Amino acid sequence: MSSVETYNQTPSQAAAPRAGQREWIGLFVLMLPAMLIAMDMTVLHLAVPSLSADLKPGSAQLLWIVDIYGFLIAGSLITMGTLGDRIGRRKLLMIGAAAFACASILAAFSPSAEILILTRAILGVAGATLMPSTMSLIRNMFHDPEQRTFAIGVWISSFSVGAAVGPLVGGFMLQFFWWGSVFLLAVPVMALLLALGPLLLPEFRDPRAGRLDIPSAALSLASVLALIFGVKQTAEHGLTALALTAIAAGLVTGFVFVQRQRGLADPLIDLRLFLNRAFTAALAVNTVGIFAMFGVYLFIPQYLQLVIGLTPLEAGLWTVPGSLVSIAGSLGAPALLRWFRPRPLIFGGLVVAVAGLLLLTQVSVSSLGMVVAGLVIISLGFGVVFTLTVDVVVGAAPPERAGAASAISETGSELGGALGIAVLGSLGVAIYRRQVAALLPSGISPEAAETARDTLGGAVNVAAHLSDTVGPMLLQVSREAFVDGLQLVAVCAVVLVLGLAVLAAFWLGQHEPGAPAHAASDARAAGERGGLPASYAAE
Repeated sequence: MSSVETYNQTPSQAAAPRAGQREWIGLFVLMLPAMLIAMDMTVLHLAVPSLSADLKPGSAQLLWIVDIYGFLIAGSLITMGTLGDRIGRRKLLMIGAAAFACASILAAFSPSAEILILTRAILGVAGATLMPSTMSLIRNMFHDPEQRTFAIGVWISSFSVGAAVGPLVGGFMLQFFWWGSVFLLAVPVMALLLALGPLLLPEFRDPRAGRLDIPSAALSLASVLALIFGVKQTAEHGLTALALTAIAAGLVTGFVFVQRQRGLADPLIDLRLFLNRAFTAALAVNTVGIFAMFGVYLFIPQYLQLVIGLTPLEAGLWTVPGSLVSIAGSLGAPALLRWFRPRPLIFGGLVVAVAGLLLLTQVSVSSLGMVVAGLVIISLGFGVVFTLTVDVVVGAAPPERAGAASAISETGSELGGALGIAVLGSLGVAIYRRQVAALLPSGISPEAAETARDTLGGAVNVAAHLSDTVGPMLLQVSREAFVDGLQLVAVCAVVLVLGLAVLAAFWLGQHEPGAPAHAASDARAAGERGGLPASYAAE
């Protein structure tokens, strides 16, 4: 095997060799970026109270700190995946790892909220180089279908491992160091990737890939950012002229992007993939499910620390059961396919997640057990759902488009998570601010009152400097307002996930992971439509 291979090798050209020890050790290397990205999100949630006290961001700035990372990952994934085809997947992975390490150091020592937002944006662009590179390398390192399925399952579970380890390590760091220390966790991980990657990972690039269409890349990023900004503005200030203008600009830009893809010989997104019903339904379930989950999870670490009063380490420990159950769901889902078809399993997982979300609609300012139980149940349901939907998305595409399907799946996941934080996070903040403004106790200066209205972390800091009478009153008001916001966000998530359950029950095709749609394409050749491969046709 040469040091540089191409994507266009088919089973008819080679006899699908089985992976050896080097490939399996290489899989461990490819798990590092996935674990890191999951850790980055969880530890940042734990760090929100600490950085709020230090940098004193406004509510809008706090949301940008949390979600700009996901926004730019979502907007850049397709572009970076296409770039990897041209310069080499391993090379792009190494470049991204070096950039991620440098940006993490800058984020750790950010002197202001504005600088932290900027460094988080850089981290997002660097992070976008990691995910499509790892998935495409796995698909090319493991040619045997069974080995490849298992390898992808292990790679998916690494996100849950990162989510489980993140709260523990992040909580420990926050217990003894400043908030910026959580960003430094990425540095040794990226250093290990840079050291082992060239030794264990082969290079892959497509010598026949077309040119990278820069206007398409710019249009996709502009559309995503404009839409998200408009949604955030609407959630915070209502349908203002600025919000409507941003949403309209995002929709128009998105329309232009789609039209451009139709006329390109080498588009960033192959729109024919969406003609397959299984692909589209599974992608919708995955994206909207992550939207709901991330929106709710944004509030959990703050609830544990600022409402219940736990330390960062204690809060991290209480989130571990949910992460462990998520790993169990992810690894157990393939085994369940021996007895059940994907559709009832996805439906059942969504129903389980709804049960957990319903618990969160009933929480109070002293419901630690209910919150942890809800988190565990939600994680179990979504652990099964996300593993199966990713499998359906990749398997529903014909083999020559599996890489593109993976990139679209990752884009949907990142965009869903970023929008969930932006939309549901903004909704929860809006409820909090309105409740605190209406019930704010007297005897607080205007400046302190504004700080308390902005975030719960600000209210806790203000209360610590007030009298023994006013301080507890402010804490009670602000904590109850935060819980009201959490309850409303959980209600919205229940409605969304119930809708997904209906979608899974009535629209998701009976596509079998492990028996891809393309396997029967020859038998369905007569069913090809308009010159498209049969595996693109809606089922």
